[in-house]
Amino acid sequence: MSSKKIKFAVVGFGHIGKRHAAMVEGHVQGEVVAVVEPMDDRRADAAATHGCSVFKSMDDMFAAGLQIDVVNVCTPNGIHSENALQALENRCHVVVEKPMGLFRKHTEEVLYKALQYSKQVFVVKQNRYSPTSVWLKSIMDEQRLGKIFMVQLNCYWNRDNRYYKPGGWKGTLDMDGGTLFTQFSHFIDIMYWLFGDIKNIDGRSTNFNHPSTEFEDTGVTTFDFVNEGMGSINFSTSVWGQNLESSITVIGEKGSVKVSGQYMDTVQACHIENYEMPVLPPANPPNDYGEYKGSAANHHYVIENVIETLSGKDLIATNALEGMKVVEMIERIYEKIRK
Repeated sequence: MSSKKIKFAVVGFGHIGKRHAAMVEGHVQGEVVAVVEPMDDRRADAAATHGCSVFKSMDDMFAAGLQIDVVNVCTPNGIHSENALQALENRCHVVVEKPMGLFRKHTEEVLYKALQYSKQVFVVKQNRYSPTSVWLKSIMDEQRLGKIFMVQLNCYWNRDNRYYKPGGWKGTLDMDGGTLFTQFSHFIDIMYWLFGDIKNIDGRSTNFNHPSTEFEDTGVTTFDFVNEGMGSINFSTSVWGQNLESSITVIGEKGSVKVSGQYMDTVQACHIENYEMPVLPPANPPNDYGEYKGSAANHHYVIENVIETLSGKDLIATNALEGMKVVEMIERIYEKIRK
């Protein structure tokens, strides 16, 4: 086991990139040695905040010959896989923000490259660390509910013109990909983590009030789980004013549970045979980006897992295969609801 500093490079210094850099610097074994950012003002901000080297491109960064252990990919969705591949080709471990990519074929390339060079790919799925998610995982692993009959996932958020700004990548098919990738992939990941893969997918979608985006803002999909039971996802970013709900309801042979709240952080119902609901630790607040809010502020757990894994003290929490599966599930859902 090692306690030496792990050297990180952050690619993309927007809201999420800044959070990654802050979490790295907040760990005793973490050090930000470089930031890649095409915008001049953001590069200046990174240099002033972290005292690190800054570059306009990954090519420039790798040409500089810095010692880099890990590259954190915090760029638009559409180039996550491309950036991850370049980092792996330069023999770096990778932390990649969700989604791992927009197409399964691209995420497979990342997975194969990581295996080829014996490097780790950590996919950011920070909602797994929320107390309610940890609790749900424990009761599923213990089979407290018996056979699973039905699972319903509801994701109702607000994303208006404060979020979709003219000239940006958000709202485009090639860089954003859609609401299931950008807003709700964390919750689909939780569903996959708990219940596994899906089949027999059907559904529909529409765009109610986002004329500037290139994809739907609302959809409904139904499916069967490969293991057992049936499921559905209802989602929308057309909620007025602020986020409304992210919830999961599970109905099983021996009980039912519902976890709800704006960010799936509150146990609303727990009725399970011969089971007493434990007191859960408080949830972290959502990521606050000023004009809108995102999922739970749990990135420090992600960075801690990266450092602990690379130091030989822990195992990777969310690997490339899991990241690829979530992308593949969303891709299959979109094939049905966008037809």
